[in-house]
Amino acid sequence: MTDKEMRAACAIGWPIKQSKSPIIHGYWIERYGINGEYRLEAVPPEDFPAFITNLPAHGYVGCNVTIPHKLVALANSEPDDRARAVGAANALWIDGDRLRSTNTDVEGFVGSLDASAPGWDENLESAVVCGAGGAGRAVVFGLLERGVACVHLVNRTPSRAQALREAFGPRVHPATWEDLPRVLDGAGLIANATSLGMTGNPDVEWDLAPMRDDAVAADVVYAPLKTSLLVAAERRGFGTSDGLGMLLHQAVRGFELWFGVRPEVTTELRALVERALAKS
Repeated sequence: MTDKEMRAACAIGWPIKQSKSPIIHGYWIERYGINGEYRLEAVPPEDFPAFITNLPAHGYVGCNVTIPHKLVALANSEPDDRARAVGAANALWIDGDRLRSTNTDVEGFVGSLDASAPGWDENLESAVVCGAGGAGRAVVFGLLERGVACVHLVNRTPSRAQALREAFGPRVHPATWEDLPRVLDGAGLIANATSLGMTGNPDVEWDLAPMRDDAVAADVVYAPLKTSLLVAAERRGFGTSDGLGMLLHQAVRGFELWFGVRPEVTTELRALVERALAKS
């Protein structure tokens, strides 16, 4: 694709300087020969609604949104069914005179699993998701979309897990951390959608013995790349999907919306981001 008119997109957060999104999108811009730019915008919460409602005035055709803006982005745009269901928007784009939004964390999660553990959803009847925050909502939604019959949602605050059952239906089964050994029994997938195991955060010891022998483990954390959950899963011989895979695959849809090309997640791109993470 070549384009005479330069198109620009950005990532908005507060803070935002830690974002690796410019590496990802910059790689694709160069690879596909696009006349485009991807920038970082540090926007405080009080200025965020005005910023996104005036994206064209700032020179942008769309943006990514990260902490702490995802809920406000949902409320100040026209969300699609996925963003509305998840309850958060992380990718916005200009459509004529409309500001539209979606949530690409869902496809980031399932896309990474598809790439790392092909066939993960075949005969998957029971899955366990830890965390009922924004990432947890996206993970649960993705599993339900793939037809998983039973999703045990483990969370410290029972009311938050119960809220997702009310939002997503009876296939979601709220549970506490004390219930973890019970709900892991016979499960074919475990997903950590919390900050547990992230560099500088608390960790847990994962006992995956009750799970199926052909189970898969996924983690949304990418610092470190190999979390304690993934280490425990590899000891069992499970398939794994890490947080970097999710980060890369969630970026695909936004790039396509802004620049008109559906990009490919390559081993070269992953290595590029891995090197950047190692330096940070």
